[in-house]
Amino acid sequence: MPERTATVASRVGLHARPAAIFAEAAGEFDLDITIAREGEPADEAMDAASILSLMSLGASHGDVVVLRAEGTGADDALERLVQILETDHDAE
Repeated sequence: MPERTATVASRVGLHARPAAIFAEAAGEFDLDITIAREGEPADEAMDAASILSLMSLGASHGDVVVLRAEGTGADDALERLVQILETDHDAE
């Protein structure tokens, strides 16, 4: 299963606007995509397309998260989602 790590760039972490942007993008892919804080077991990963899961993850600015996806197009999807996480959406 492909996976990527990303550092949360938004100053407020993965909350409110950044979480909504990320969840919407993750939901556009016909894949099961999960997210977890680095170091957490893969079986505790949360649904990346769920804004509630993202906000309960508690990822702050500078935290590293692990994204995983399986299926056709998983690598491309993960690359796009890493770009979103590594952009400070609060600066826009």
